[in-house]
Amino acid sequence: MKYKLLSILFLVSILNSSELQIKANSFNADENTGISIFKGNVKIKKSNDELNASKVTVYTNENKEPTKFVAVGNVSFSIQTKEKAIYKGVAQKAIYIPATKEYHFFKNVHLKQVDDKKEIIGDEVLLNTIEGKAYAKGIESEPVIMIFDIADDKNETQE
Repeated sequence: MKYKLLSILFLVSILNSSELQIKANSFNADENTGISIFKGNVKIKKSNDELNASKVTVYTNENKEPTKFVAVGNVSFSIQTKEKAIYKGVAQKAIYIPATKEYHFFKNVHLKQVDDKKEIIGDEVLLNTIEGKAYAKGIESEPVIMIFDIADDKNETQE
């Protein structure tokens, strides 16, 4: 029980720029491997970012710093980039790499840039929160779909 409590306290304080909060129905940690697993209605909140999933695995290095978060099952998210753009969406799997501040989303990805009314639908989407750039791939049977909200030019002459 001591190790679980220490691991929980560690995970809450791992990212020093702001508090990281993880809520789940169950939690298991192995300090030897640096792997912590959260299962059941997992909700992660850090600053303005939120990530929800059925299961989240957190990988840490020898200094007990997180190197990767892997979320699987009914993933939903709300992410704010360095430039304050807000992205919301869903996927079946998400991987977050803290060192590069990149999110990788997989399977049935639907990503919306809320403040700019852009959407990406694909099978694999990468979002870099520092650069504010997104990259997408489709699968052979389903291409990537990009949706823009383009305002009509009201000064056009009508025929």
